[in-house]
Amino acid sequence: MPPPALTAKLTEPEPAPPPYSDARTPKRRGIELTLLAGAVLISVLGHAYVGLAGGVSTSTSHYAAGLAVAALLAHLAVRIRAPYADPVLLPIAVLLNGLGLVFIERLDLATPGEAGAGDQLRWSGLGVGLFALVVFGLRDHRVLQRYAYLSVTAALALMLVPVFFPAVNGAHIWIRCAGLSFQPGEFAKILLAVFFASYLAANRTALALTGRRLFWKLRLLPGRVLGPILAIWLLSVGVLVLERDLGTSLLFFGLFVIMLFTATGRIGWIAVGLLLAALGAYAVGTLEPHVHSRVQDWMNPFASIDRGEGPGQLAQSLFAFAAGGLLGAGLGHGQSFLIGFAAKSDFVLATAGEELGLVGLTALLLLYGLLVSRGFRAGLALRDPFGRLLATGLASIVALQVFVIAGGVTGLIPLTGMAMPFLAQGGSSVVTNWIIVALLVRLSDSARGGGAGGPG
Repeated sequence: MPPPALTAKLTEPEPAPPPYSDARTPKRRGIELTLLAGAVLISVLGHAYVGLAGGVSTSTSHYAAGLAVAALLAHLAVRIRAPYADPVLLPIAVLLNGLGLVFIERLDLATPGEAGAGDQLRWSGLGVGLFALVVFGLRDHRVLQRYAYLSVTAALALMLVPVFFPAVNGAHIWIRCAGLSFQPGEFAKILLAVFFASYLAANRTALALTGRRLFWKLRLLPGRVLGPILAIWLLSVGVLVLERDLGTSLLFFGLFVIMLFTATGRIGWIAVGLLLAALGAYAVGTLEPHVHSRVQDWMNPFASIDRGEGPGQLAQSLFAFAAGGLLGAGLGHGQSFLIGFAAKSDFVLATAGEELGLVGLTALLLLYGLLVSRGFRAGLALRDPFGRLLATGLASIVALQVFVIAGGVTGLIPLTGMAMPFLAQGGSSVVTNWIIVALLVRLSDSARGGGAGGPG
């Protein structure tokens, strides 16, 4: 248990700054509505094109209505409760979610017995509902600072529960019950970000100024300061290794290092983090058979072809990117469904690369980059340390996921089982990402003067 003084510091948010009263600050909700209309139009046109290419177009009207209603409800929630929020965050989320539904529908037409677009649309609706609930219910983001230890306890419980369920594709990360399945680790990453932000904000002075100098600008922090957060991180990573979920382990490690660097301002922690990541990856890749096989596939993706067994998933993914060229084969005209069971989840980016080409793939990655940069921008504009760290952590979660997945399917790094934010099939993933966007909307509203933590 943490000492009483530390618990008090974590559970008592800082005093609210003076309210921001500059009426000249633009709300830009009209810009947001215009961008949303464009995002919905692009997604609907893509869906209609896929339907025509596959000989089926009757579902386009239902898709258009569902996406438009969801976007309008989300916009109304922001307009009412977060009028100063960044006008770009919500349209980017709607566009990425809409394009993800297009890609899944396109793959459904190639695999009629494994339809998933309908379920993904329903999960997306649930995600938008939770987005509105967070925007409406969370008036002051600093309230989350009171629940630091409750957040980390819930996160560890969510990560531990799947261990007692059967493995799926070699990993214990799913809970299946009554025909339904979800991935608890997706929700745990938000809770851990809240805990890291709370703890680091409460101890930012000790983290930056105390400790014994080792070399350059790196200080060895006192055990009473670094011990609790390091123990929580080691415990969470240990659970994930037990589940054979290397991707989420890498995500949590990266989140821990980035937030520690943000809190201390000491670049030495980045160097230490990279060294520890390399040592851990080598150890797990050597000793764990499931991970070792993925490393072998990464080192020689065409080995199965040489053995006469046909191309594996990574080889098919590389073929899809190569076939896409500069402008792509066109929606509905690719062969990425040959990747197999993970085409709609882990490898959905290969469909985008083949059918939209390098130009379309670059546009998608720029959308993610803009989403992440707007999250960092909100963090820079906030005055309270907790909000600044939380915005940085949430934006880093998206950035790390995109890097790990894009690097895996293109052969840059070994493949890990994670879902591309908004694009990939997966109810838990899309719901979690909508919650992340809702928190970033709330934080950006405060940063631009709509609540606590904004400029004074």
